[in-house]
Amino acid sequence: MRRTRRIIRQALVELILSKGYEAVTVTDIINRADVGRSTFYAHFTDKQEVLFSSLDELSELLRIAPESRSETLFAFSLPVFEHLQEQRRLARALLGRRGGTAIGARGEQIMADIVRDELLAALPEGCAPPVSLDLMVTCVTGAFMALLRRWADGELVATPAEMDAAFRAVVMPGLDGVFTAAREGAAREGAARGGAARECTAREGAVREDAVRGGGAGA
Repeated sequence: MRRTRRIIRQALVELILSKGYEAVTVTDIINRADVGRSTFYAHFTDKQEVLFSSLDELSELLRIAPESRSETLFAFSLPVFEHLQEQRRLARALLGRRGGTAIGARGEQIMADIVRDELLAALPEGCAPPVSLDLMVTCVTGAFMALLRRWADGELVATPAEMDAAFRAVVMPGLDGVFTAAREGAAREGAARGGAARECTAREGAVREDAVRGGGAGA
């Protein structure tokens, strides 16, 4: 079963590279994969499901379990560039200009979800999400996807390490400013809560002291 699905996905990749995703039909995929129509439909409902299965498989590289996350934000970046360097035809088909709007929209959705999760996980403990969170997600996702597309199409010539460094140089300065502000805000809020707690304790102590005095005077 896995072999058949892999053959069908590979057929779609080859067809995207030769004629573009929009022009590919299910019949094209069946002929290129050399499988029966009933076999194709036993695994996929249409060409979009074939496409999305390839993207979902690639997205596993992006997803890092919370317990295994490093302290480095967006640690997925370098491994993704390294993987796609080894799979250049797949990268061109899924991320290049021949991929079509369906691939681009799905890829951006996957990336935006992952970026949002990482940003939320990186917030200082007790901090509410910044009001600019959606804007941050859009900017980071847009930067990463733009670099991936141009690199996949050969418009940028660079090593995976250089691509990762370029991505970080673009997005990290702005994010560092947001997180610094969040940490300072959390510290001020904590100090304010601590001051309020001390004031409350002092008032309670004064009330007890007054009660003791009143009791002594009554005696």
